[in-house]
Amino acid sequence: MIIKKDILEYKEKHRILLQANEFICLQPHPGLMGYISNYNITFPSNSLFSDGFTVMPSGCATLSIEKDSKNLQVYLDGPTTKPYIVGSQTNHLEMIVTIEFKPAGLSAITSINQSELTNKTIPLDAINPLLSKLLSNITEEARNVPELVSGLDMLLMKNLSASYHPQLGLIFHNIFSYAGNTTLKKLSKNIYYSERQVNRIFKQHVGISVKSFSRLLRINNAFRLLKKPGNSLTFVSDTTGFHDLPHFTHDFKQVCGITPQEYRKNMSAFYNNTTKF
Repeated sequence: MIIKKDILEYKEKHRILLQANEFICLQPHPGLMGYISNYNITFPSNSLFSDGFTVMPSGCATLSIEKDSKNLQVYLDGPTTKPYIVGSQTNHLEMIVTIEFKPAGLSAITSINQSELTNKTIPLDAINPLLSKLLSNITEEARNVPELVSGLDMLLMKNLSASYHPQLGLIFHNIFSYAGNTTLKKLSKNIYYSERQVNRIFKQHVGISVKSFSRLLRINNAFRLLKKPGNSLTFVSDTTGFHDLPHFTHDFKQVCGITPQEYRKNMSAFYNNTTKF
């Protein structure tokens, strides 16, 4: 199994997104980039995360391979529509490897209806014991970061399926083209499917409704804009397509549990990965 110093010795610069003493964030194999945003390898310490460190919702799933002093366990966090705190439960771990999926990415790895996993944290061996065991074996047997990453790449590519509904890509194209500022009715008209069919396809592969995902996309675009101090709240609200600042503040708080102002004042306490979109 790899140790902390191994993350600083990783030299494949084209794959490194972020690198520090305690963690490294890497791109997946090019063949997985349509499904996976990144791999994170972290060696937590008592001071790395605040107890209230919170992951903001993205509508995407995550696999976490967690090593404590006694065991190694693989967990699945289903598509998220609300924030969840990870700081207090992560700092005690010796190592954690996370696989962050893009929207519907997990659906390409497992045939489970994603709506059954939304906002749930489940031991992976409860729903896919073979995949859980293989992920554990790869993590335990890797002697360095390249071996670990290569093992993850090969396993996940082997498990990719072609079970996506043929219209899912077109649905995503429409949602992203409008930056989340579209309606189910307009989407239905553009792809010549009924509104009911569009939502059924989307919930099966993404885990949430088109409306919920579109709002999450706009909120995640707001996260990116809020990181720039020169962007006023009104500018962020207008750019992300909200009717006005009160509507933006209301929707942001409804999704995130805090106001945009509160988020901006304490951004280091939150994690959001806008590269998933």
